Amino acid sequence: MQFLDVISVNVWAILASLANLLLLTWIIKRFLFKPVKKMMDARRAAIDEDYAQAKAAREEAEESRLNYEAAMAAAKQTGDQIIADANRTAEYRSNEIVAQARDKASEIRRQAEQDALLERKKAEAEMKHEIANVSAQLTGKLLQREINEEDHRDLIDSFLNELD
Repeated sequence: MQFLDVISVNVWAILASLANLLLLTWIIKRFLFKPVKKMMDARRAAIDEDYAQAKAAREEAEESRLNYEAAMAAAKQTGDQIIADANRTAEYRSNEIVAQARDKASEIRRQAEQDALLERKKAEAEMKHEIANVSAQLTGKLLQREINEEDHRDLIDSFLNELD
């Protein structure tokens, strides 16, 4: 029977243990669980707020990136337009300079042709005059003054004019 005393169930010990357990549970819940839960809720709220701020910052950064990309695209388009305008202006100016050079070359060539024509006419006139003088002198010497020099010169001039 001694063996039975060790295995026996003591109801008062069980009730005391149960009361002790309930008392400890109430004390832990009252003084430990509620403050810890309050601290955990505050911590969770702070973390949620940090996440919300991070999300807002990410959205703001994304919006800034999109604005930057739009501004860069606009700047690139403006730069391309400026380059295209500069190329058109340069091509127009180049064509204008070439046209002016052609006109000037034409004018120089025309002036040179006129000068050459005037020089040729002047040379022909001088040659006619020289030929007339030489002919007059030769004829005068040959004829020994049968015709006066003025008549002879008129005769030679009329002959030369007929050759033209």
